[in-house]
Amino acid sequence: MSDNCGAASRTDDPYYHLRIASIFVILVTSLAGTLTPIIAKRSWKVPTPAFDFVKYFGSGVIIATAFVHLLSPAYEELGSACLSDTWLNYPWPAALAMASVFGIFFLELFAFRIGSDIIMKTGLAYAGSEHNVNAKPEAETENAAHHNHAHAHGHSHSHVPQRPHESSEITGQADDPRLIVAQLIGVAILEFGVILHSVIIGLTLAVNDAFRTLFVVLIFHQMFEGLGLGSRLAFLTLPPRFARLPTFAAVLYSLMTPIGISIGLGVRTTYNPDSTTASIVSGTLDSLSAGVLLYTGLVELLAHEFLFNPKMREKSLLEVAYACGCIMFGAGIMALLGRWA
Repeated sequence: MSDNCGAASRTDDPYYHLRIASIFVILVTSLAGTLTPIIAKRSWKVPTPAFDFVKYFGSGVIIATAFVHLLSPAYEELGSACLSDTWLNYPWPAALAMASVFGIFFLELFAFRIGSDIIMKTGLAYAGSEHNVNAKPEAETENAAHHNHAHAHGHSHSHVPQRPHESSEITGQADDPRLIVAQLIGVAILEFGVILHSVIIGLTLAVNDAFRTLFVVLIFHQMFEGLGLGSRLAFLTLPPRFARLPTFAAVLYSLMTPIGISIGLGVRTTYNPDSTTASIVSGTLDSLSAGVLLYTGLVELLAHEFLFNPKMREKSLLEVAYACGCIMFGAGIMALLGRWA
């Protein structure tokens, strides 16, 4: 076992004042990354290709974060010489990430079913939807559609009436309870993964000896990761009562790394990131967070966006190639930052 496995003993820190300043610098850059897409979507006239770039770039950032910035460090942390053979003789990071993926899947599965039932029973989806006040019931609309179809049957055999709820699935109406639940759960899962990660890297920044390099890298790291989260928050279609949810989620994410830095500064004289306890805790949390972001990135962002989205199937090959290029660019930039942090 290494001699560096116990508590630290720091008395002099030449970067102490810079570490304090980093709390505010990273808070500002994180807020800039997460809030810019949200504000732009609501207030600015930004071209659609620019929004698409941010959205798909952010998806690549999330996936690269899972592999390069979470799973890879977890192998290093849970492979520390300070740990016993129980930790060293088994690939715990992969096992924990796998358990996290299945856990998130089952959580989303049952939360979606239960949440949909609750929203349907309470009428929550329609409570603030002014555009539905004068809407006709679905059954009445369907009867009218069938009546029109029967009336026109002798004139054309190609007319196929579309059910209202089928149209809502394609256009993504904000009053569809299934859409509301799916979006809320997806955002909660993504937020949970990035929050855990943000606290850990904040704690690391507060005590790491290679502060200058890590600080510069984490400024871009948090801004790009915030951009990925903010781009997804900006495109939520929610009823009016949930209108502030994206802003709240963006601020919550932005606060986590500064909170981690503050905690690290408070325990910097005794906290040793290479100690046995710190290696186990950070390695476990990184592994679990990696699983969360892998599930979110591959299922929620890539599969739903490219395979199950009717709008994507209607796009040209050039538009699809552009989207794929944005994803790879985001993943490449974030993977490059893994060279230093």
